[in-house]
Amino acid sequence: MIVLASTSPQRRVILEQLGIPFEAVAPAYEEEPGRNPVEHAAGKARSVDGGDRPVLGVDTVVACHGELLGKPNDATDAERMLELLSGRTHEVVSGLCLRTPAWEELHRAATRVTFRPLTPRDLAHYLASGEWQNRAGAYAIQGLGASLIEGIEGDYLNVVGLPGALLVRLLATRFAGSYGFG
Repeated sequence: MIVLASTSPQRRVILEQLGIPFEAVAPAYEEEPGRNPVEHAAGKARSVDGGDRPVLGVDTVVACHGELLGKPNDATDAERMLELLSGRTHEVVSGLCLRTPAWEELHRAATRVTFRPLTPRDLAHYLASGEWQNRAGAYAIQGLGASLIEGIEGDYLNVVGLPGALLVRLLATRFAGSYGFG
């Protein structure tokens, strides 16, 4: 069993989907704006004591035209982010830290996502849904946010909130057979 240093419901769903047994623990880590997601992932994982179990920390941001988009502060901030993403390709970048008392692995995963051009009606409809709340880049691809997307290149689960392909590869390498991989 791994320890997930997160309270994210999306990350829980992904681990369940992949059949990876886990216990979720809220990390005792304060995110500082402007830091990269690998640093945040490491901070989250290091703030949780997993005993002998591996601890997983993840952080995700959206990068578009040199700007890092985290979670919007309010609806106005969400609208600004969605307008920036409209008709453009951006990267969803996740930092992942998998650690035990004996070792630590730090990785970065990126997925390219292209938004279709959004009309004022599209923006108003999505903002009214409230789905943008607590979402990096102000959208959730696994929900109504899928209607904003024109294309995706890379790991879909990374856009949802956890780079599944990277995690499976690490578990297969570090714990061959223990989690059903490798």
